[in-house]
Amino acid sequence: MSPVSAPGHDVSVAPLGLAGELCVPPQARALVVFAHGSGSGFQSPRNRQVAEYLHGEGFATLLFDLLLPEESGDPRKMFDPMLLSDRLLGAVDWAATVPGLGALPVGLFGASTGAAAALVTAARAPDRVGAIVARGGRPDLVLAVLALVRVPTLLLVGGADAEVLELNRRALIRFGGPVALEVIPGAHHLFEEPGALDQVARRAGGWFRQHLCSGGQTP
Repeated sequence: MSPVSAPGHDVSVAPLGLAGELCVPPQARALVVFAHGSGSGFQSPRNRQVAEYLHGEGFATLLFDLLLPEESGDPRKMFDPMLLSDRLLGAVDWAATVPGLGALPVGLFGASTGAAAALVTAARAPDRVGAIVARGGRPDLVLAVLALVRVPTLLLVGGADAEVLELNRRALIRFGGPVALEVIPGAHHLFEEPGALDQVARRAGGWFRQHLCSGGQTP
């Protein structure tokens, strides 16, 4: 994994004051906002590992809690893609007010149900989202909006995560824009196998470089 280029610092994401961590390396090329899956939070070691790799590649990252502490055990909110999208869109808007970040292109990295929220957000605000990477995502939860997702989207699924892999394959034809499905051989849903998250990080970094940086963003 690449070294972290800049230390992160704790933030309170408006308007709800959601807890998070923002890291902005020198001369950041783009911002990647993370959306974790249900039952997780911004301290998720898997997302933090991917974020560390992206730091080394020159990306600013924002990890934050999608729910308030008193909401975290409520399944109605944990599995509500529209509510989670509201929070994610709020975080994107908040980041635009941070000095040095407002002019950066924005990518979304979503895991599990967080990936569904990222897809809804891109459908609602295509002018504010430039690319998406979904790790073990659940596009089947938001099939009705996929035709409106026109930003380049990379679906990363573990080869041993048979159910989610099939759900992602079925969703491919629903997307309204460029989409690719890549399989991490032998990985299960949490990508805990040795080297699995390294592959996720490298492929995510490559996707964001291609579509957010150096004029490579797809119109």
